[in-house]
Amino acid sequence: MNEELENHKLEKRLCREVGRAITDYNMIGEGDRVMVCVSGGKDSYAMLDILLKLQKRAPVNFELIAVNLDQKQPGFPEHVLPEYLSKLGVKFHIENQDTYSIVKRVIPEGKTLCSLCSRLRRGILYRVADELGCTRIALGHHRDDILQTLLLNMFFGAKLKGMPPKLVSDDGRHVVIRPMAYVAEKDLTRWAEVQQFPIIPCTLCGSQENLQRKQVGNLLREWEAKFPGRVENMFSALQNVVPSHLADRRLFPFDTLEATGVADPEGDKAFDTEMPSLPVEAGNPAPARPVIPITAD
Repeated sequence: MNEELENHKLEKRLCREVGRAITDYNMIGEGDRVMVCVSGGKDSYAMLDILLKLQKRAPVNFELIAVNLDQKQPGFPEHVLPEYLSKLGVKFHIENQDTYSIVKRVIPEGKTLCSLCSRLRRGILYRVADELGCTRIALGHHRDDILQTLLLNMFFGAKLKGMPPKLVSDDGRHVVIRPMAYVAEKDLTRWAEVQQFPIIPCTLCGSQENLQRKQVGNLLREWEAKFPGRVENMFSALQNVVPSHLADRRLFPFDTLEATGVADPEGDKAFDTEMPSLPVEAGNPAPARPVIPITAD
């Protein structure tokens, strides 16, 4: 009974966090046709599952179509997703493109495959979205993915840049959304076990254990274990940016800054001996216009 109760709480939390992200960032509106990218991993399975649940209770009408890109990786069980999606009764499309051979031919042995694979996959999905008439492309990145990208860009790209919950695609023609931006990976791992999703491992890059992203992911998990609340605060920081206390001259006019005699509400906290306590709750910036006010019940 306790396990059943915990599973129910988890389902409510997942629906609440996804619904909140959709509302905060105006991700889905009336009449949208959402292409849900399903790879066969736990995250995309969970995204489709939660969106189907929210679709039933949303005050606006929107359509979901699951899309999988079969990249022709050796041993890929091509029957798994069609059987699963057919059983769900959801509309779906399987796109067959041999990107595996291209990546293996172009990238030298031992080098990271993800960048080229990602670019090829992105271009194909944009084309498929056009062909299917989709107005939104939903990706299964979660909160931990977003923070990993932030740290990777800081450590290796010298940029303060993450994964936005919503953006316009590279070609300027598509709106890409990440409905699980507020969801913790540990909750998705548990939900995949509860739902017994037929997980398909990525044999193209999943065996590359030394990927920088995996190392940063391990760092975040270690922090979460040792310092509960740190990861939540990091995500909240992405929604609470103070340009005057960074150093980007494109975001703040440092060159013309002079004393005005007017107090700055942020003040100069550079010499404080202690940092203030931050709220351990992600996703509470200034309220946005509600679009899909979905409740968990």
